[in-house]
Amino acid sequence: MYIEQGYKGKTRGLWKYFIIPTAFIILMIFNYIAVKASPVPLDKLMGDMIKQFGRNTVFAINLFPLAMGFFLVLGWTKLVHRQSVTSLTTARKKIDFKRIGFSFAFWGLLTVFLFAVGFVLSPNDFVFNFKVGPFIALAIISLLLIPLQTSFEEYLFRGHMMQGLGLLAGNKLVPLIITSVLFGVMHMANPEVETLGYGIMVYYIGTGFFLGIITLMDEGLELALGFHAANNLIGALLVTADWTVFQTDSIYVDVSKPELGWDIFVPVLVIYPILIFLFARKYKWTNWKEKLTGKVLKEEELSPEQLTDNAF
Repeated sequence: MYIEQGYKGKTRGLWKYFIIPTAFIILMIFNYIAVKASPVPLDKLMGDMIKQFGRNTVFAINLFPLAMGFFLVLGWTKLVHRQSVTSLTTARKKIDFKRIGFSFAFWGLLTVFLFAVGFVLSPNDFVFNFKVGPFIALAIISLLLIPLQTSFEEYLFRGHMMQGLGLLAGNKLVPLIITSVLFGVMHMANPEVETLGYGIMVYYIGTGFFLGIITLMDEGLELALGFHAANNLIGALLVTADWTVFQTDSIYVDVSKPELGWDIFVPVLVIYPILIFLFARKYKWTNWKEKLTGKVLKEEELSPEQLTDNAF
């Protein structure tokens, strides 16, 4: 019933779902073209900006527009759709913050553990980089902006677009595929793609499918919100590299030679399936085929109680 929450908007017309995504996609296309057409390689451009303004300032500049996008999506939902933030977030009567917290803590701790394993196996790949002043500034920027940035991406792709495409297509498989692929394509202008090649798109698109699957199976964004925030926040604070989109004053710097190796595919092929299994056991997910590929009910098939939206 998560996609059907879109019927709770009081402004009719599917057009309202595609204004923000279309504008965002056009912006990403222009950004990609600008990166490819630039005579200055992206890594050099990033390096020059960091030399001029500092890592934390460039980091904040990169995050700020996406963080503001969070308020744009929620404002559009409230003012144009006249739909509650709760019904954009979940099929439950209220947002389950315990789910967000569990997902955040679980993936955050697992990320630290996996880094520790990598550090033990290849200690020469990492350089200790901790400096109190820059790290405190980084922590403040990260805590303020990263949850907004990741929430914007979740509300845009797994919320706004998932509901709109689902209502348009009449099924759940089409929005799952389209939002997952577009989520991956959004990262094509990242310096990681320029460094490692398009093979890394398997990771980005695979992550999109993982987040889409847990959203549909759990009938809400809560688990995806927690996972995405932990992934970016812990990553920014713990380890950085001079060829990634997040170049920060983190605790460690990865100085290994960048290459498209098996570690890029492990999350998609091993870790994400395990996480889905664990979430499924904890939250007792059932009826997988229907929730991932089944039809979206029509508005007239829902009861008045199912269409009532009294939440914020």
